[in-house]
Parts: sequence; C-alpha cells; structure tokens
Amino acid sequence: MEPTTENLSSEDSLLKSVVETILFISDRPITLEQIKDVIEGVSIAEIRETIELLKAEYDQRRSAMTIVEIAGGYQMLTRPDFALYVKRFYRTRHKERLSKPALETLAIIAYKQPAARMDIELIRGVNSDGVIDHLLEKGLVKIAGRKEVPGRPFLYTTTKEFLEYFGLRSLSDLPKLENFAALREMDADVPQEAIPASVDSQAANFRGQEESISPNVPKTSRPQMPDQSVTTAEPVSPTSADAPEARA
Repeated sequence: MEPTTENLSSEDSLLKSVVETILFISDRPITLEQIKDVIEGVSIAEIRETIELLKAEYDQRRSAMTIVEIAGGYQMLTRPDFALYVKRFYRTRHKERLSKPALETLAIIAYKQPAARMDIELIRGVNSDGVIDHLLEKGLVKIAGRKEVPGRPFLYTTTKEFLEYFGLRSLSDLPKLENFAALREMDADVPQEAIPASVDSQAANFRGQEESISPNVPKTSRPQMPDQSVTTAEPVSPTSADAPEARA
C-alpha cells in the first residue's frame, strides 16, 4: 500500500516534517545524502519515499509549492503557474542575465564539452577570452584538463552551478538542437505581425544561439565524450602562457 498522510506513524510524520523543513530552508538543491547526514537512523530509500510523499501531497491539494529534482538534488520551489506574481513581488530583484556572447559561449561548451578555447572561437568567429573568464568567475564553467595538442590548451566543461542556473537535472535535459531548427521553420510560417514582440524576441535569441553553435556541434542533446587526444586532469590554474592577450 502506498504511503499516505493518514497511515503515517508518528516517526514517519516526524521524518516528513524534518525533510520538509530542510527543503524549505535550503536555497539550493540538497542531495539525499545531505539529508541523511542530518537525520540519524534513516535510509536513503526512506528519504526518497518521503520526498515523493510530500510531492504527491502538494499536488493533491494544489499547493503553491512543489519539489523539483535539480542537479542531482531536490529543491522546494514555487510552481511555474505563479511565476508572474513572484516576478511582480520581486520586481527589483531579477536574476542577473547573461549577455548574448556569454550565452553563445556557454551553449558551445555545454554541447561540445570538453571544449577548448580554439573550438569556441572557431564557431563564434571572435576572441572569447573575456567571455570565458566571466563564465569561470560565475562558476558556470570550469577547467577540466588540457587537450593533448601543441600548446596543450585548457579544456572547459559546465558545472553543477550551470545545471542549477537553468533548472536542469542533468546534461541530458538540454534541449535538442533539432528543436531550434523546428522553431525557425514554424516561425517562418507565421506572419510576423501576428507574433507578440516578447515571443518574437525570445525566438530570435534561440535562433541566434542555434546558428552560432550548429556548424560544428553534433545533433544530439548529449555532450560528446572526450576522444583519445584528450586527457582528463585535475583542474589547474591558468599560467602566464595561457593568459589572454585581449578580451572580447
């Protein structure tokens, strides 16, 4: 029999309340192991079952809150249905938006990782040192090793913060590049005057990213595995030889 609020024991009820409290106070996704460290004598399976029970309870009473699996952990969030009202309330507290060059660079790294600077600049057609430095500072990408080619350039991959920023469970949740092509074809069949300005702007942004990364990116939502010319290594700090001479 599936667990319900009615047939919970006092211990189960306490566990549910503790898990709910931890999820409520955390401003970042929290793993099952982290919750287990807080609660003694409880298994991972029991914690997962409790989270599923909470999710079902929220859905049943149409709560404004929900629990979402993100980046290997769980986070309590408001439902998307109420996003408009949350935005109105926090009108002056918007998340920092990434610039178009930053989005282009991040998209290339996400789909081609591990990616070297030369790979990124070959697709973008401009120097990307400054943009990569900015993404490193924000923690959205990291240095994952060096490529075994002359000069041994750094290789960049996305981070857990990248998943959190875009609300993804894993890299497999990245939208497929075919979706961008389909969006462009649909847009071509719709009269321009019939498209709201806000929607047209978002579509243009998607098209711009797709055009900038599609020439050399395989048509798949999963990142490529490193080939034999790539060696994985512990993250290293840039040396003077790798220091950028100019910023985009």
